Amino acid sequence: MDHDLTISVSNATPETLDDGDEALGDQRVVFRWHHYPSAHVVSRHLHARVQLVCVFAGVVVVETDDGRFMTPPGHGLLVPAGLPHSHIVVSDVAMVSVYLNPTDGAGRKEPFVFEVTDLARSLLLEAVKLQEAAIANTRSCLVQELLLEEITNLEEKHLALSFPSDLRLAGLCRGFLEAPTPGDHIDDWAGRLGMSRRAFTRFFRRETGVSFLDWRQQAIVFASMPRLSAGQPVTSVALEAGYRNIGAFTTMFRRVMGLPPKRYAEKGRSFTKR
Repeated sequence: MDHDLTISVSNATPETLDDGDEALGDQRVVFRWHHYPSAHVVSRHLHARVQLVCVFAGVVVVETDDGRFMTPPGHGLLVPAGLPHSHIVVSDVAMVSVYLNPTDGAGRKEPFVFEVTDLARSLLLEAVKLQEAAIANTRSCLVQELLLEEITNLEEKHLALSFPSDLRLAGLCRGFLEAPTPGDHIDDWAGRLGMSRRAFTRFFRRETGVSFLDWRQQAIVFASMPRLSAGQPVTSVALEAGYRNIGAFTTMFRRVMGLPPKRYAEKGRSFTKR
């Protein structure tokens, strides 16, 4: 199974309103199951509603003009209404899209990744079941209301990887994401762009909002997550990421994600199986 992140749709077709928006009608909340194979791409589009992408299995990346947002199992992404975006399926994915009125979107103007709580997961499954059975009663209304209340308390997870607008630097960043090389030094990148280290440091932070070291670590974790979610051993994932010292990879992963890679993989598989 392919878990590559090299598929890019940044320069895809102009923004179009998703045809499915018309079918949503005047319902306050609409739920849709999606199953996509690995490497499937949903081209650039936007919605009149807020969209929550909640992933139950597999990994999907949502790309906007400002960066890529990794959404692994047990996580979701809030996409504000009117925001152009595309979907890249990294590994076979099962997910629920929740479409909300803009006023129910937790007041967010920017996309963000969140962890799907046990309560939210149960409510999502129940809401989908009730919608598929065309049941509109007090129970379905209460389930939706409780889900909307849970949405307002979503905890953000920093799984976004910002991308620079400068084409030269963006090329280096994409190349690194496709084949992480932890041994790369800031001087190497500065030299490729014909800059001094000091000038490059300022330039990189201005373009991405973070330091070169922080971005590099985030990119390595970003590239490793689909492999871990697919069940690859931590050792092989670390080696593919360019780490000979597995302990160093684990330490770096824990620093970025707040938990070691093995625990992250177990957590994702547990969510998928429940």
